[in-house]
Amino acid sequence: MANSEKDKITQERLVSIASDWYGQMAGGRVPTITLPTRTKANIEYDAKTEVWKYGSKGTTRTANSAKSALHILKMAYVVGFLKQQLTESRSSTLREMYYISEGWKRAKFAAQDESNMLVEDLEIVTKLSREAFHLRPEEDGASIYGPLRLREQTKRGNRDIHCQEDVGEAGYPIPSNVENIEFLDHDASFVIAMETGGMYARLMENGFDEEHNALLLHLKGQPARSTRRMLKRMNSELGIPVVIFTDGDPWSYRIFASIAYGSIKAAHMSELLATPGARFIGVQPSDISDYNLPSDKLTEGDTAALKSILTDPRFDTEYWKKQIRLQLEMGLKSEQQAFASRGLDFVTKDYLPARLSEMGII
Repeated sequence: MANSEKDKITQERLVSIASDWYGQMAGGRVPTITLPTRTKANIEYDAKTEVWKYGSKGTTRTANSAKSALHILKMAYVVGFLKQQLTESRSSTLREMYYISEGWKRAKFAAQDESNMLVEDLEIVTKLSREAFHLRPEEDGASIYGPLRLREQTKRGNRDIHCQEDVGEAGYPIPSNVENIEFLDHDASFVIAMETGGMYARLMENGFDEEHNALLLHLKGQPARSTRRMLKRMNSELGIPVVIFTDGDPWSYRIFASIAYGSIKAAHMSELLATPGARFIGVQPSDISDYNLPSDKLTEGDTAALKSILTDPRFDTEYWKKQIRLQLEMGLKSEQQAFASRGLDFVTKDYLPARLSEMGII
């Protein structure tokens, strides 16, 4: 489908929201809008798509109170702004839209978190992503290095890029809208996505990509939506297994969860962003004792987060229950670069090959 056709569909769905309100008022009713409750108590596993989505619990905003009426007013302004942006084939960042609202008088946002949340509301109602609204995030996407050739559609025309031969050590930077990427060919056996830049550089320097035909991907901490979408597309369209290599702490486990299961905040986008087949490759709590890794004591915040994970339905498996309980018992956490204590080559020559072999990937 051409971009102009996609933009037309997006405009129609946005305008239909305002049309519904107009119809409600014309019929003598107070304008309302219903949205799902965004808590972990309202996410459910969808066996068909193998991802976690919002359940049936919802919240209805009705313009019969000042607070709800103001929310609907702000949404109307955003719909108008996005419609104009699509009509003019322009784009903006989430931050720019927040500042543009300064001119909307009573409809202006008090903080960017509020405007970001409203954009998520529109994603839910229209069943489209914010990229379809021509809204770009502020954060950079991840980087990829390895045996993959792709074609990126840019404002200056199409560019064919080999993510090993045509890039420097930083790799190929993933754009904010990965729907403009076409996969041409690859020789990759799997994708290994890493939390830290240090580990990304270590695997690149040690030639892990060449030795194992691996695509290396730097997540840059909590991955951007474009990063998660790229992983989803490589897994589903190319049939490449995905493994996630993070630190051994609760915040890193949540990074894995956002990729494999979908995040609670963006559960409405799980089908596009989550990669159900993604597998966790470490650091496991059991690795800390098995490999005598340098470690730190869990903080009170770490302990509270681990206990919260035990009540998170996305982690309701025997593997995760066992590992989390073991970590709480040990009271320790460790970073993926702690493997360097056993030598700079240990992680690429011993640890990762052993884990990948156990998983049946190599």
